[in-house]
Amino acid sequence: MLHPCTLAMNVNRKELAFMDARLKAFGLRVRYFRKRLGLSQDDLAARSDLHRTYIGGVERGERNISLLNILRLADALHVTAKQLFEEDIQDDR
Repeated sequence: MLHPCTLAMNVNRKELAFMDARLKAFGLRVRYFRKRLGLSQDDLAARSDLHRTYIGGVERGERNISLLNILRLADALHVTAKQLFEEDIQDDR
C-alpha cells in the first residue's frame, strides 16, 4: 500500500502535467495570433504593456498568467480572450 504522502505526490504530478499541457496550449495560441499579425515578441510586449521576456515565458507555457494579462494580450492581438483558449491551431514554430 502506498504511503499517503506518496499518493499525494503522484496526484500532484498528474495535476501539474495537466496544467503544464494547458499552459503550453495557451502559449501556442498566443504565438499563433502574434505571428498571424506579423508581430515580434517585442511588438506584442509593447502593445500589451508586458515585458518581452514575460511574453516568451507565456508562449513557452512557463507562466501561469493572470486574467488581467490574458485580457491585455487578447486586446493587443485583436482577438477575444475566448479565442485564446478555444482556437484550434497547429504548432508551426
